[in-house]
Amino acid sequence: MKAHYKRYVLNFKSPGRTSRGVLTEKETWFLYLTDGKKKGIGECSLFRGLSADDRPDYEDQLKNLCDLINQKKRVSLASLRFFPSIQMGYEMAMLSIQSQDPFVIYPSRFVLGEEKIRINGLVWMGELSFMKTQIDKIIDQGFDCIKLKIGNLDFDQELSLLSGVRKYYDSEQLMLRVDANGAFSPSEAPNKLKALSELDIHSIEQPIKAGQVDAMHQLCVNSPIPIALDEELIGVFDTNERKDLLDAIMPQYLILKPSLLGGFKSCEHWIDLAEQRSIGWWVTSALESNIGLNAISQWTYSLGVNSHQGLGTGGLFTNNFESPLEVREGHLTFNSNQNWGMLAI
Repeated sequence: MKAHYKRYVLNFKSPGRTSRGVLTEKETWFLYLTDGKKKGIGECSLFRGLSADDRPDYEDQLKNLCDLINQKKRVSLASLRFFPSIQMGYEMAMLSIQSQDPFVIYPSRFVLGEEKIRINGLVWMGELSFMKTQIDKIIDQGFDCIKLKIGNLDFDQELSLLSGVRKYYDSEQLMLRVDANGAFSPSEAPNKLKALSELDIHSIEQPIKAGQVDAMHQLCVNSPIPIALDEELIGVFDTNERKDLLDAIMPQYLILKPSLLGGFKSCEHWIDLAEQRSIGWWVTSALESNIGLNAISQWTYSLGVNSHQGLGTGGLFTNNFESPLEVREGHLTFNSNQNWGMLAI
């Protein structure tokens, strides 16, 4: 088996704003495997400023991985644990080359176009009018679950925006999730969570910055809104550390991003730990191209999910790859009649 890699930069159609800053492009890397006539592809979706493997030696690690493969030396997922996006890309590439179709790594009714995955619509931060426009468009598209990035505008403005939505759609008609990306301070978070709770918010992701375990525990225990851990999980590789983190914080939900957490097997480990503690979870993409999103979606469907997942980000980029993935009326679907676009594999 032979291996090589390639860097690729995805360009946003419009800037994506979070409390951490504004995104105009997204770097990613592809790992290609060949073995005779068989080919495989994996996406190593590095997220600058967020990934645990945002390190100067990132490309060196990819090169070393390819050298090991080309020298026919054994590679284990465990050896890549400190480079979770590469771990994800390698796991995906191996599944790809072992499959009859390199883009169908989890055969199912989903890839046959017979089943679909419920997803939330994503509203990016921006000026109030911009966010209102996004909400109206998403609702018109048939979504019954919306996730809003908050923490960038004045909080009263954000409350006003959410209140406006609730005037027309109650919680039975429209599920509202919010993601603060750690924007609140521990001292202000309780009051803000209380205010949000009056709007029937389903859950809030990462209200305060990661690493404040005691403060996050107090929020999870006392919050009137269920809290989901997101950034808190990044960089936690050891089994005992994962157990200790969940036991110390006691969250209501986990947000699982395979590219940030080390791939599918790593996320399945988080799921096992969560379910042992009656903690809910759902899967979210992390701005992968359609290649990575395709693999994540197939894996997610294989888990038997029935709640809304965060898998609708494929349409954000101007130079994404044409794929069978389509968003229809609040669901992610797989159009088995649609071929992949121009792609060197």
